[in-house]
Amino acid sequence: MRRICNFIALLFMLVPTITLAQKGREFYQITLYHFANAEQEKVIDQYLKDAYVPALHRRGIKNVGVFKPIANDTAMDKRIYILIPMKHLDELSALSVRLLEDQQYLQSGKEYLDATFNNVPYSRMENIVLQAFPLAPKMNLPKLTSPKSDHVYELRSYESGTEKLYRNKVEMFNQGGEIKLFERLNFNAVFYAEVLAGSHMPNLMYMTSFENKAERDAHWKSFGEDAEWKRLSALPQYQKNVSKADVLLMRAAEYSDY
Repeated sequence: MRRICNFIALLFMLVPTITLAQKGREFYQITLYHFANAEQEKVIDQYLKDAYVPALHRRGIKNVGVFKPIANDTAMDKRIYILIPMKHLDELSALSVRLLEDQQYLQSGKEYLDATFNNVPYSRMENIVLQAFPLAPKMNLPKLTSPKSDHVYELRSYESGTEKLYRNKVEMFNQGGEIKLFERLNFNAVFYAEVLAGSHMPNLMYMTSFENKAERDAHWKSFGEDAEWKRLSALPQYQKNVSKADVLLMRAAEYSDY
């Protein structure tokens, strides 16, 4: 627990983006579970559905997203992503302590929490801490009307070769107008954010949402053909600011808040 608190303190000291001028921008935590089989998935699902997500709700944390990659069925490294919005970074350091004080959480999550060393519920887990972009300071719940099982969520991570190139890509989204382009083309973005702590830095991440896979493909086709995107992507100041792009298509778990 002390390590977590020290980690949060270091973020406040070392990350230049956390300033009074940026007050009001949300923070996000993405927790990523890596697992190998259906038995582990069942334990994680039960824990998230019956213990973790309800405990977050009791803490006043709403709009918790739980997502599974569409490629999980054939992947060796299967994954579950949990997206948690927070108003303040110190909520992150307090959360683990408060959960251990929640008797309902401890009882409902007993199978997961008391798992033995030779019957673990996951292979590894990792956390990514993010702060919302200046021009997209709050999460937006997707406005989708098709059945939930058809919805497609696309999580993208853009890595840059250096910190300077990364700042340039962040600027391209904000002052450069890339966010406005996504809005005009109705990509139903859930969030855009800078990664403050993670394993693939420097990078930014964002999530868009679609009624189904066909609509997702049609939107990206329109994006690639859009005159404003062609103009923006051709500007000399925004060249070679992404060294690697990871694209992940996911569906929301049945118990996800959206």
